[in-house]
Amino acid sequence: MKTKTLKKNKVNVITLGCSKNIFDSEVMMAQLKGNKFEVEHESQHDDAEIVIINTCGFIDNAKQESIDTIIRYADAKSEGLVSKVYVTGCLSERYRDELEKEIPEVDAFFGTRELPRLLKTLKADYKHELIGERLLTTPNHYAYFKIAEGCDRPCSFCAIPIMRGKHVSTPIEELVKQAQGLAVKGVKELMLIAQDLTYYGLDIYKKRALAELLDKLADVEGIEWIKLHYAFPSGFPMDVLEVMNKRSNVCNYLDIPLQHGSTRILQAMRRGITREKTEELITEIRAKVPGIAIRTTLIAGYPGETEEDFQEMYDWVERSRFERLGIFTYSHEENTHAHNFEDDVPEDVKRERADRIMELQSGISYELNQAKVGKTFKVLFDRVEGDYFIGRTEFDSPEVDNEVLVKKADYFVRIGDFADVEITSADHYDLYGKVIEK
Repeated sequence: MKTKTLKKNKVNVITLGCSKNIFDSEVMMAQLKGNKFEVEHESQHDDAEIVIINTCGFIDNAKQESIDTIIRYADAKSEGLVSKVYVTGCLSERYRDELEKEIPEVDAFFGTRELPRLLKTLKADYKHELIGERLLTTPNHYAYFKIAEGCDRPCSFCAIPIMRGKHVSTPIEELVKQAQGLAVKGVKELMLIAQDLTYYGLDIYKKRALAELLDKLADVEGIEWIKLHYAFPSGFPMDVLEVMNKRSNVCNYLDIPLQHGSTRILQAMRRGITREKTEELITEIRAKVPGIAIRTTLIAGYPGETEEDFQEMYDWVERSRFERLGIFTYSHEENTHAHNFEDDVPEDVKRERADRIMELQSGISYELNQAKVGKTFKVLFDRVEGDYFIGRTEFDSPEVDNEVLVKKADYFVRIGDFADVEITSADHYDLYGKVIEK
């Protein structure tokens, strides 16, 4: 029995997982709006007739969150609180058959590349004239900008190729047009994302074309910051650094997941690079772009990781002094190469090793932040929270990196605007400052 009135043709889109899923949800929402649906993202009103859940299937915690969310809305459907529940994204791509059996209340499951079929199920058309259009779920001044889909890398631990397929680059001219459209809407910052940025162009241009793409995007009027996320270290295109130096709106920021600091484990992971080569690459990047902020992610507890392997990674992190670092505990994923091995590092050991790395990184981050006190940085302000305006420097991306806090009582800044901020104090992950009046 229905307990409330639902808005017909209203869709609530729920997004779980990474920025690539956010991008996909934004594209889907634009298509739905183009078909006269009322669309909200993660609505708090719970009055939508239709719920679409865009799931993540990357690691155990993310999969569980997706399953819990599906069950929540399946139960809501049983109670008459929604009429239709659809599931799309990575978890659905990977486990569709099992999900259909376990959660029959869901009306239909769709994979990562089945947006036209999902729309058809809703009696909507896939509108080709809307290709490149998105309804932003982020603040209007920044956007995630997907330049390719899928991945051709053979990393042993990763299920992304299973869920996302082979690497497919979006042509440069299409991406420039998309960037121009976003700039017209007030977007000032683009965060380039893909499963593997550094492979960009090899499939369609038969060469690595990330530098050429960056150069073209930097020409787009209104785009003041461009950041690179998820670059692969093996075969890294060094001409990207030349563009970074040449173009002022290409930020001195690089997200380059390195995964481990032990050559033995890197070889087991099938990463195509050694720790020694990784160190050479990082040294060269820093030499070519002085002051660059390098963000990386690591994995603790890969099958066969000994205390010696971990210590090698720990010592390497201590030497490397990465500006930004995150670490996952290893997740044993079906149908990956690593699933053939015994998941032999106990969970408590994985967590303890990850905690040790983060404690080390916290100290490094604190020291690097103290060196910023007294210096002035250009800051883009994202939001107001409590007593502070909160923004970021060019060396930081939303959600994952450091933030700059300016007291509301002392200064006024508009959200989405830039301001010069002198850093007056700092802790491990936040900077505090005062606006320099012009």
